[in-house]
Amino acid sequence: MTVTAPTVGEQDRLRPQPAPTSWAARLRRLVPAAAAALCGVLLYVSFPPRTLWWLALPAFAGLGRVLYGRSWKAGLGLGYLFGLGFLLPLLVWTGVEVGAGPWLALVAVEAVFVALVGAGVAAVSRLPGWPVWAAAVWTAGEAARARVPFGGFPWGKIAFGQADGVFLPLAAVGGTPVLGFAVVLCGFGLCDVLRLVARRPGVRALRRPAAVTALLSVAVPLAGASAARTLISDRAEDGTATVAVIQGNVPRAGLDFNAQRRAVLDYHARETERLAAEVKAGKTPRPDFVLWPENSSDIDPFANSDARVVVDNAAKAIGVPVSVGAVVERDGRLYNEQILWDPVKGPEQTYDKRQIQPFGEYLPLRSLLGAINPDWTAMVRQDFSRGGTPGVFTVSGTEVGLATCYEAAFDWAVRDTVTHGARLISVPSNNATFDRSEMTYQQLAMSRIRAVEHSRTVTVPVTSGVSAIIMPDGRVARRTGMFVAGHLVQKVPLRSSTTPATELGVLPETLLVLLAAGGLGLAVLGGVRRRRAGDA
Repeated sequence: MTVTAPTVGEQDRLRPQPAPTSWAARLRRLVPAAAAALCGVLLYVSFPPRTLWWLALPAFAGLGRVLYGRSWKAGLGLGYLFGLGFLLPLLVWTGVEVGAGPWLALVAVEAVFVALVGAGVAAVSRLPGWPVWAAAVWTAGEAARARVPFGGFPWGKIAFGQADGVFLPLAAVGGTPVLGFAVVLCGFGLCDVLRLVARRPGVRALRRPAAVTALLSVAVPLAGASAARTLISDRAEDGTATVAVIQGNVPRAGLDFNAQRRAVLDYHARETERLAAEVKAGKTPRPDFVLWPENSSDIDPFANSDARVVVDNAAKAIGVPVSVGAVVERDGRLYNEQILWDPVKGPEQTYDKRQIQPFGEYLPLRSLLGAINPDWTAMVRQDFSRGGTPGVFTVSGTEVGLATCYEAAFDWAVRDTVTHGARLISVPSNNATFDRSEMTYQQLAMSRIRAVEHSRTVTVPVTSGVSAIIMPDGRVARRTGMFVAGHLVQKVPLRSSTTPATELGVLPETLLVLLAAGGLGLAVLGGVRRRRAGDA
């Protein structure tokens, strides 16, 4: 009997065919991706101007559930989706005046850092006590994002969403890295508790060593925050100062308001003179000094006599020193400068902004961007130069530290004003470019964190609002609205004691980064051992 071999077509028909993938199965594959993106959106909703700080916990619990036990490659993609869900709405204000292109480009780059964190969290999720390692990995990602590229972009650090939360006191322990680590640890710990209970329902599940670690991941940050409350005080240690914050407003929002520089200067001078009239009438106490915002005089008062006269007259009207935010040209270079203007002696002290904003105050890759779109280079015709020394003015016997606008997002830029003697901090800002977006509220929350971190009163004079005076316990004592002229006068405590966060500086962040590196190292070794065991 002759046996004929099957033809190629017959072989294909005889080969077992995979079952057709159902739509339900395909949708199930999309669940992790959708969940990662939605958890990112949930984290965004926890940020100001909303006071839903606690939503950060379920956001990280959900992220932990999505990443747990996955490969680093899957973690990379899911982390990127989480980053997009978080950063796209958080940073939408960056495109208010320049369009969607720069906003989307910024988010695309910043989300890469979150993607790398996602890969790291997935890798360490197989380790015992993984929430600790995973929270450290997140902190390491924030540390990197705050430094590169172009000097970093710390906006969106988890700590900056916690100004109204129970974890806030931890800012005084180790600054934004410790505060953010505690929030993320608590979220991942919550994920692990729920995961273990789901696997083995009942009280017995919580008696296992892994469950004890998970419970501690939730309990320790909360207990630490409660214990750290003893570090917070608004008691005056070196007397008080009566401070005035001026918000002159601008003719209209948008980048083109700089074309009306004289009007902006006049508005701030007029509001100062209005304050002077109230003081003279006995309606308002006389301040010890007055603080104007960043860019309150975009006309250089050293080079333009008309601007000098306006500032000088305003200082003479109120009769106390005025800190003026000006754009100054010196030796062919532009500086974003704060000038302390005495009513009798004129300009006495200056501070040049050190952390200048890329694509706003200077243009990296200028030639490349100009080749792509000449309009981009036209918006920043001349780069600003950086200052070189910390800003601390001695005003009426009070040391006032200066962190100009964007600098408030950087730990070092605020801390070194305190280590150089500041007993009060001022964050002069100009947010008019960003219209009525959430940017100003996000920045205000940063200043509240800084107040607790260093136990100092923080003043926030802003051209168009929201201006505020913040007590050392993070409480907003007084604030203005947006796009209105106004002034705030408040007696505030002066403090010279330092918090552990001030003393320790970058050490807590460094230790957490090393912890993350150790966890990733253990994860790599574990993966190598598993592969070898599989080969055997």
